[in-house]
Amino acid sequence: MRRYSQRHSLSTLSEINITPLLDLAFVLLIIFMITTPLLENSVNLIIPSSSAANARVAPGQVQIISIDRREAIRMNDKPVAAADLAARLAELKRANPEVAVVLRPHRDLPVQRLIALMDELQRAGISKVGIATKAETGK
Repeated sequence: MRRYSQRHSLSTLSEINITPLLDLAFVLLIIFMITTPLLENSVNLIIPSSSAANARVAPGQVQIISIDRREAIRMNDKPVAAADLAARLAELKRANPEVAVVLRPHRDLPVQRLIALMDELQRAGISKVGIATKAETGK
């Protein structure tokens, strides 16, 4: 067995051992591979499709319901009380079974209030519902 003394410790190394460096690189790679999907906020959705063409809706059949940030509801630019909305929607459905509704929510409106409004439309039996949006302009 060979003994190393103090005087040999001062010699220079002509080669660098890269094995610990590679181990560190692989550990970091594994850590990033595991944590990156957890940081991602998007959700991959497969949107359902249909082979049937969407039927055209006559402009006279479209009703517009607007709701502002103070949750004031207007139907075709006429104020409607929240308590009377369900009765008005049922009346629309009885008068015209093919009625279509476009919701125009204010962008600061809480999402839960929009969902509640959509639930009222569903209870009234109105299935043709759209949400009006405005395209954002790119900077």
